[in-house]
Amino acid sequence: MADTNYEPRLRAKYRDQIRSKMSEKFGYKNEMQIPKIEKVVLNMGVGEGVQDSKKVESVLGDLTLIAGQKAQVTLARKSIAGFKLREGMKIGAKVTLRGPRMYEFVDRLVNIALPRVRDFRGLNSKSFDGHGNFAMGLKEHIVFPEIDYDKIDQIWGLDIVVCTSAKTDEEAKALLAEFNFPFPGKIN
Repeated sequence: MADTNYEPRLRAKYRDQIRSKMSEKFGYKNEMQIPKIEKVVLNMGVGEGVQDSKKVESVLGDLTLIAGQKAQVTLARKSIAGFKLREGMKIGAKVTLRGPRMYEFVDRLVNIALPRVRDFRGLNSKSFDGHGNFAMGLKEHIVFPEIDYDKIDQIWGLDIVVCTSAKTDEEAKALLAEFNFPFPGKIN
């Protein structure tokens, strides 16, 4: 059984350090205005899942290992004849992380997975959506230590969306920089 008193390292860092730094930097009058990470959404699309449904099951297992919680199968919403795709076919997997699992994933992403990416030069600081959410993609899901390189049949891409409660991209970037997201250059 899981320890109920356990608190992820990054949640404690947010509570003890990041909140005060953000409040000092942006001058929030109310404690509830301070932005926080609300959720992290992971998504893996499998184009070849149309021909081989076993690939979707493989991706489902890998994403479950990476996230630490069971992934959902994503289904096609429309039929597209050119891709031999019919509505309702399995085409990928997704998982939404919140709470302690979210903080643990962000910790592993920033400190373990991103440094293992080949030719990594930092995250694109233009990948914000204008509402404080950050999206990024990894070309290889094998950068996560949970994936056993010898047991995988194919390397897949992984989309990661970090949703924050920040109102602007500037606030969101400052928040993620405090969580040690490797943005190139100096943060204001």
